[in-house]
Amino acid sequence: MSLSTRRTVLAGLAASWALVATQGAAAAPADPLPSWNPGPAKTAITGYVARVTRQGPDFVPPAERIAVFDNDGTLWAEQPIYFQFAFALERISDLAAKNPSLRQNPAIAAIADRDQAAIVKLSEKDLFEAVLAAQAGLTTEEYQAVAKAWLDQARHPRFKTPYTALTYQPQLELLAYLRGAGFKTYIVSGGEVRFMRTFAETSYGIPPEQVIGTTPTTKFELRDGKGVLVAQPALGSLDDGPGKPANIDLHIGRQPLVAVGNSDGDLQMLQYSASSTRPNLQILVHHDDAVREYAYDRQSKIGRLDKALDEASARGWTVVSMKSDWKTVFAAKP
Repeated sequence: MSLSTRRTVLAGLAASWALVATQGAAAAPADPLPSWNPGPAKTAITGYVARVTRQGPDFVPPAERIAVFDNDGTLWAEQPIYFQFAFALERISDLAAKNPSLRQNPAIAAIADRDQAAIVKLSEKDLFEAVLAAQAGLTTEEYQAVAKAWLDQARHPRFKTPYTALTYQPQLELLAYLRGAGFKTYIVSGGEVRFMRTFAETSYGIPPEQVIGTTPTTKFELRDGKGVLVAQPALGSLDDGPGKPANIDLHIGRQPLVAVGNSDGDLQMLQYSASSTRPNLQILVHHDDAVREYAYDRQSKIGRLDKALDEASARGWTVVSMKSDWKTVFAAKP
């Protein structure tokens, strides 16, 4: 074989190898979780999804593929205070100034006066009742219009960005990945349900009927011939702690197989998921990144992660380190 012929053959082989390599790269499946670093957490998620979606002993029919997510601290940030409480603080102060009789509620008086010593003594139930009392009389549409207007103009005190910009990119990918695998995704949060429904579909792709949260009592009325639901000054359901499994059963009617949270308020929801006879997955987001977000767990008054962290260790649940497992934190750069 002449030198020129040998060169021609070698060039052809090189081109063929390059084509094969290119085709192989193109055929390789895209990473469904590109903002997650390789590690035990990512492997646990992708391994679980593969097991329950392919034929075999762990296969789960699509109708039973239910995933529930907490919102505050799980899908978006929650420090220095829950974002809904930031909204409520501003609204309660305005309403109390216009209607001093509201101050007869000690929680409303403490919030209106920014009395930190009194506020820290309030229970979560007291806080929610104050929020709901201050919003009594508004229809669902009126309340959501007020909440949306606030979200459009309010800015986070540290990041100086809209609160809705502080959603977690890795969690958006996880939601999309699960939905692509036939899971129905729900929010099950202590947040007030009407507040979350103003942004959940736009921010997370989760429609209003798949958002479960704390609710006020409501009353049906006819206003100008139109049927409306009007909030009353009383708590209907507190969707936190043991209230989460109860509301999951009430509103979904199926035991979730995937449960994702970040605090002790999510513990019972994760326990409920872990009790399923079907293959299941429990995930806790651990806020340990003070540089890109916040670092807090056992001693925090907001999003305390103590008992749930111990149970996760004892039961082999997946604990996601924000610092180590997430390449990026926020969907939009603060």
